[in-house]
Parts: sequence; structure tokens; C-alpha cells
Amino acid sequence: MNISEITRRSITDYLTNKKVQYFGDMDELDFLSRLYDLEAMPSHDRRCKTASGDITTHRVSFNDWKDDWVFADERFNLLKGSDENFLRFLCEMLHPLVRRSPKEVNDLVKIFNKHLAVDGWELYAKDHISRRRIFGTRPIGLKLDLRGSRAMAAALDADYVHRQISRMEAAIDNEPDLAIGTAKEFVETVCKTILSERKIQLSGCTDIPTLTKETLKELKLVPEGVPEQSRGSEILRRVLSNLATITQGIAEIRGLYGTGHGRDAKTQPIKSRHAKLVVGAAVALATFLFETHKETKP
Repeated sequence: MNISEITRRSITDYLTNKKVQYFGDMDELDFLSRLYDLEAMPSHDRRCKTASGDITTHRVSFNDWKDDWVFADERFNLLKGSDENFLRFLCEMLHPLVRRSPKEVNDLVKIFNKHLAVDGWELYAKDHISRRRIFGTRPIGLKLDLRGSRAMAAALDADYVHRQISRMEAAIDNEPDLAIGTAKEFVETVCKTILSERKIQLSGCTDIPTLTKETLKELKLVPEGVPEQSRGSEILRRVLSNLATITQGIAEIRGLYGTGHGRDAKTQPIKSRHAKLVVGAAVALATFLFETHKETKP
């Protein structure tokens, strides 16, 4: 175990003392059935055949088990079992079908992460359903600031963009090739959205460098658009010229290491730090383009 019993008890004690029901707005049996095959687990009551039976007996019929019984039950082994089992339980507690109150979810995430951080773990939004967060877990490490891109997704009211952002964030450490492939798609999505909102139509299949070039041109972010009298005009021209180079590099590295293309089976996997670089560049570029679009939109 990386997550100590002390950390686990700190979290479960908080839930017990604050009278937070682990099963949220669901029926207790339905919640546990999402995580465990209760019909295949043994009963502690000789009158019942399965865990499902004795839970129903003692939590519904007689209600003679304490509310925190599940944390001490060795069948679920939450206090001394694997990290995966414990973390999966916490994530399921926060699922939109389990808890409908965003405020309650936010409060629990803060509490869980405060205790988990001691052992180097955290919960994070790995995906979205109907704009509600689905949580995953990861070791705490170098994190990207994706607030700008999330604000962009909210402004677009686009679940698709939310999912791309969550996928990049979730894949950086464990699937860097997927993070790189999604970074390219993310820039493409933002460019196509900007051009669509400005009623610019592109014919045929457009690669990402061309797509970016057309977007820069429409937003007047080309070197020729910088007036000579502007202070630092030469520096601005150089920076703007390099914007298109970023997407060219993203496209090339995606072709070599990202998802979306078959590669030689002996290809060495790319490192997480490289994925952070690519995703960071893609997010910075896309956010800059979208913010410029908003400010200059006719």
C-alpha cells in the first residue's frame, strides 16, 4: 500500500463524524453493486447466502449495523486492501449518479485530496458526462494549468472540448502517446470552431499547419499585420511567425509518437515530460487563438 491506513482512517473518520453517507443519493445496495459482485461475496449471517442478503437484512430490515459498517468489513477491505480498491471507492462516491450536489462533490474532493496528498495521490476530473465531472486518481506530479482551456470549453458550451481536455490531462502520465494525439486534435478543434464562427469555409481535407495558418490569417495574427511603428514590432513579427511552427512540430511529433498512426512495434515510447511539453504548447496556442477570436469577433 502506498496510501497508509492512517490516511484511510482520516478520510473514513471524517465521513463518519460529519455523517456523510458514502452512497450519496443512491440506495446503499445499488451503490455497492456498482463496485462489487455482491451475489458472489459470502454472507456474515448464516440466515443469508450472499453479501447482498445480509446487507439487506441488517441495513434495511433490522437496520442494526452502524452507518460506517462498510469501512470495517473485511470483504471490502477498504482500510487495509489495495490502493486501487480504496481509490476506486472514493471516486465512485463522487460520481454524478451517486451525488447530485456539485457543492457536496467539491467539498469532498478538497477533503479527500488534503489527506491523500500526504501519501502522494490526488483525485482529478478525468472526464465529463453532461458537464459533470467523472473522477480518476493519479500520483501527484508536475501538473499543467488547464484553466484557460477549460474556460474556453465552457464558453463554447462544448462537451467534446471538455472531453479532449480531460483526456489530455488523464493521459499525460500513463499514456503520453494518447495525450500527444489528443493535443493535435484539440488545436484542430479550436481552429475549426473559430473559422466556423467567422463563417470561413475550407475545402477538402485540411492538415493542421494549413488550418492554423488560415486561422492566424483570419485573426490577423500574421507578421504582415504588425505596423512598423509598433514598439517591439520585430519581436512581435518573430513570435507570430513561430506560431505556425508550433503546430507543424505538434503534427510531426504526433506522427512519430502519438496515437492515430500505426508505428513499428519496436518504436520506443515517448516520455511523460515530452507529452507535457506538447500538450502545454497546444493548450497555450489554442487558448491564445480563442481569446483573440473572442476579443476581435465581428
